[in-house]
Amino acid sequence: MAKKASPSKKMVYYFGKTKTEGRGKSKALLGGKGLNLAEMTAIGLPVPPGFTITTEVCDGYYKNKQKLPAGLMDEIRKAVSVMEKELKKKFGDDANPLLVSVRSGAAVSMPGMMNTILNLGLNDEATEGLAKATNNPRFAYDAYRRLINMFGDVVMGMEHHTFEAAFDKIKKKYKVSEDTDVPAEGLKELCDAYKKVFEKHAGEPFPQDPYKQLQLAIEAVFGSWNTPRAVSYRQIENIRGLLGTAVNVQSMVYGNMGEDSGTGVAFTRNPNTGENKFFGEFLINAQGEDVVAGIRTPQPVAEMPKWNKAVHKQLLEIKQTLESHYKEMQDIEFTIEKGTLFMLQTRTGKRTGVAAVKIACDMVKEKLITQKEAVLRVPANDLTQLLLPSFKTTARNAADVLARGLPASPGAAVGKLSFTAADAKARAAEGEKVILVRKETSPEDVDGMHAAVGILTSTGGMTSHAAVVARGWGKCCVAGAGDVKINEKTKKITVNGRTFGAKDVLSLDGTTGEVMAGEVETQEPTLSGDFAKLMGWADQYRRLKVRTNADSPADSKRARDFGAEGIGLCRTEHMFFEGDRITHMRAMILAETEKDRRAALKKLLPFQRKDFEGIFKAMNGLPVTVRLLDPPLHEFLPHEDKAQKEMAQELGVKPSEVKQRTESLHESNPMLGHRGCRLSVTYPEILEMQVRAIVEAAIRCANKNIDAQPEIMIPLVGTAAELRVLRERVEAVIEEVVAQKKFEGKLNILIGTMIEIPRAALTADEVAEYADFFSFGTNDLTQMTFGYSRDDVNTFLPDYLDNDLLNVDPFQSLDTTGVGQLVEMGVTKGRSVKKKLKVGICGEHGGDPSSIDFCNQVGLDYVSCSPFRVPIARLAAAQAALNAEK
Repeated sequence: MAKKASPSKKMVYYFGKTKTEGRGKSKALLGGKGLNLAEMTAIGLPVPPGFTITTEVCDGYYKNKQKLPAGLMDEIRKAVSVMEKELKKKFGDDANPLLVSVRSGAAVSMPGMMNTILNLGLNDEATEGLAKATNNPRFAYDAYRRLINMFGDVVMGMEHHTFEAAFDKIKKKYKVSEDTDVPAEGLKELCDAYKKVFEKHAGEPFPQDPYKQLQLAIEAVFGSWNTPRAVSYRQIENIRGLLGTAVNVQSMVYGNMGEDSGTGVAFTRNPNTGENKFFGEFLINAQGEDVVAGIRTPQPVAEMPKWNKAVHKQLLEIKQTLESHYKEMQDIEFTIEKGTLFMLQTRTGKRTGVAAVKIACDMVKEKLITQKEAVLRVPANDLTQLLLPSFKTTARNAADVLARGLPASPGAAVGKLSFTAADAKARAAEGEKVILVRKETSPEDVDGMHAAVGILTSTGGMTSHAAVVARGWGKCCVAGAGDVKINEKTKKITVNGRTFGAKDVLSLDGTTGEVMAGEVETQEPTLSGDFAKLMGWADQYRRLKVRTNADSPADSKRARDFGAEGIGLCRTEHMFFEGDRITHMRAMILAETEKDRRAALKKLLPFQRKDFEGIFKAMNGLPVTVRLLDPPLHEFLPHEDKAQKEMAQELGVKPSEVKQRTESLHESNPMLGHRGCRLSVTYPEILEMQVRAIVEAAIRCANKNIDAQPEIMIPLVGTAAELRVLRERVEAVIEEVVAQKKFEGKLNILIGTMIEIPRAALTADEVAEYADFFSFGTNDLTQMTFGYSRDDVNTFLPDYLDNDLLNVDPFQSLDTTGVGQLVEMGVTKGRSVKKKLKVGICGEHGGDPSSIDFCNQVGLDYVSCSPFRVPIARLAAAQAALNAEK
């Protein structure tokens, strides 16, 4: 818990030539900006002096009913006094005034989310003094009008357009269109007009006391910590546990003093590509807000030598100094006042995944960092950008965003709308790019999902059927977009009053969850040599193996190309929906006798065997964990009258029989119903067919010198007795097939279970007696532990996240204190019986970096994730191992 700020604590830390108090303190106390200002000052860079008010004061401000703590303004006055002596200027002086900027600065960078005020300390008299001191009246009144505007906006909550209207009148009077063309007398008139606008809207005159301005500005910056945009940004970025923002008060330097002055923002390397080239923009005769606000078009920093060669050279030297010091790419802000350069900020620069990889590899080559540091440097999730298509930044920024859902599966998809799986499949076969739009998807939609370029659902969560399948295929998916109202009958969707049909094009961003109107331009990824190099380093340091969740030879090959070391989950139910298979599967479900069921299963056997043979071939020499049939049988039957009639006709039975069987299989809560190992107990013939197919495929592979390593996983076990009985059946089938095929080779087929029921974790020592391996199915384990339906959780999850009832979606990142405790218990108890018990995880958490870190801590042998997340898991596993060394 955050501690309440106490007046006895130091609240203000000075930085300047006189003293630098903040060096060596923490970001948590001074914020990133405050700490870096102290650091830059200490290493001799040209930083205007100032002071930082700590994040503890912000925390205390909110705990004290939004009042500044006693003694703060006294500390501030002392710090201002030091600045005055250092700069030989006086705060609020009418002859040579000291002006300051007031900026936010949290421990984690939140660019543009909180408030800034420039030129603070100006009043009517000080502005005249500044005009005389600088011999530049235009500059002085330009600074004053900016202060009134920003103070009105930030402190008083006034709309910017109220000031713009007054400015437009002045520009019209002086017959100019650009702000910079307004003469000094015009800006002086503008200041008077601004003060009138301020008083009209604020109900009081613009404050002339500089300390009153400063106090109100500090309170406004603290207040901006909890603005909707700042709160939303922290939620999106999952920034939690911070005390609040620090406030940085820094003496002003002026980029708007004439043609020899300017301001700019730059990165020490290209943040888009990672190229080691100074990258940025600057404006002549401007203040920093002009660059950020886009009021004027800046020039590339590469053109600066034409304007001031010496300043450009100095910036390049500072680039080297900063990178040598921080050993990281920096994002800097600078101002040039009458030809003299000042540094206002440095921070670790945000970058694309492509740039992150290149910068890390280049810095190793440049001997700035080690290979281990490079592995730790790249956020594992950022590799997604290297693996999937994405929208071009310029096109995406200009897009018409209709709605936002959950970023269920990353990538970019552009296509026309399709409302049924059959329609999507048919149109895709004709070469059309379609987005499958469904309220929610089911296994029946699998063909349409596969055919579509992207999937959009109005309900469902991050581990809903649509999300899980889409990620497995590397297919873009936006789930749970509640603003999208889908009418399958009319083949239209309505989004906030706008209607789109089957001929309309939408664009989906599976990385942000945005749904956009029209076609947004995309770009394909390019996997550089640096990517392979980073992956090689990661593989050196990780302990965890990385497998994949794959159900087909194509997915298996893709995953192996991405570095998968086996298959941790092969979902056999996905194999029953293609072509004639679903017909045989439905015939088996409709059969009333074991004999008829076995007849239908006999027809399915060749399909299963062929699939397994293809997967074993693709994974030659690597383990393949095959999960026996898991979902309830009703999922394989159609539920609409029309589809039921078609099925009846195809199978040669009465529609009433199909309807009756469908109704008899209906369950109030299928998650807790007749599925998983329970199906094998009731219908052992299903288990026997699947095991036979696995063993026959393995024997065929062995006869072709293909090293098949099948592992048979029995799902949803809750008691040791279930696993004991079903293991005996599996072993009997293996022996029978080997005898029938007269196979004399060695088949080392492991038999294990998926731990996805809390009871199985709690009694793992009993279950382990009959298991060669455990695989934690953390999707269902999370569902059962929390009592949340993963398909419906999005109806209330946003409220839980908004109110800090949960820190993160537990289906997205493993709940280590609750569900994780069951996992850890399962590992410990299981290995107490079998010391070398192989243990892995095959839920969606297997591709989540923070969950992987936990898996490493509790001693799992491997994680398994969708093919496109394999590189992410490899990097995250290495980072987990390296962090464990610290």
